[in-house]
Amino acid sequence: MTQQRHFPAGSLATDTHSLLVSHARAGWTYTGLQVFSLSPGETRVFDTDDCEMVVLPLSGGACRVEASPVGGSSAQFELEGRATVFSRITDFAYVGRDTSVTVTCPESSSDGVELALPMARCINALEPKYGAAEEVETETRGGGPATRQVTNFLTPERWSHADMLMCCELLTPDGNWSSYPPHKHDDSPECAVNNEEIYYFRIGRAGTTAYSDSGFGMHRTYTGPRPDLVNTDPDLLFEENVKVGDGDVYLIPRGYHGPCIAAPGYPMYYLNVLAGPGGDRSMAFCDDPTHHWVRDSWLSMDADPRCPMTSADGVVGRRRDEP
Repeated sequence: MTQQRHFPAGSLATDTHSLLVSHARAGWTYTGLQVFSLSPGETRVFDTDDCEMVVLPLSGGACRVEASPVGGSSAQFELEGRATVFSRITDFAYVGRDTSVTVTCPESSSDGVELALPMARCINALEPKYGAAEEVETETRGGGPATRQVTNFLTPERWSHADMLMCCELLTPDGNWSSYPPHKHDDSPECAVNNEEIYYFRIGRAGTTAYSDSGFGMHRTYTGPRPDLVNTDPDLLFEENVKVGDGDVYLIPRGYHGPCIAAPGYPMYYLNVLAGPGGDRSMAFCDDPTHHWVRDSWLSMDADPRCPMTSADGVVGRRRDEP
């Protein structure tokens, strides 16, 4: 039976979540993702159990997070949030394993709040911690039509207060390519680390910070030659090129991933969630050697002036036709 990797928006919904990727549903060990919304005045209480998580506002605005670790000190954070993922960088709250969490949307909220909870099974229980939007570092990566913004809110080099979980956000201007050249961090002999990875997509509309139900992009994942897997389960070897829409998820158990292509008129956001065995948080990767040369070509290209697309203060990129 072929393992499903692409899940269109709504296909992983439950009575309480618009998206719930459990470890069992993904068919792996470490990485998971939840997305849910709260109405004004609504509260949700949950336990992290054996996972560490990030409470990451996606849309709507503010919320309050109360975290009570077993045997630790309780903490409360007021998150400002953001209108959409295309409007600004958000603040967030990290909560460790074995923690009771209460999230409340203020009654004064006009639209409620939509939250993502990227998570990873882990060993060590860490205290809750607030992540300020102003302290999140971004980088403009690539060049020419492969220019994109990387928001490093929970990458190993920028956020050390996590046991296994790694996350970043990618924003790609409409018409551009990202996650390129294709790269992997899996169980291949040549890879330094092996990470399970989730891509959670949101699609916008150019010239606005709104989401688009009709917008789309493309995503590619493929294993390439794997002599070490030739005589094993054929489902371990695959090539998949899919159209992705707003709210879609792609699960990457192995293989090269990229490019992600934002269709003209529709900027693309995706949340990367990673974790894996080995004990050290690392997002080390190896390119598909066929396309590695492309990196050098960017040295002679100008970066797209639309990047960076967001900041803690709001949108900062500009259209190609602006001075």
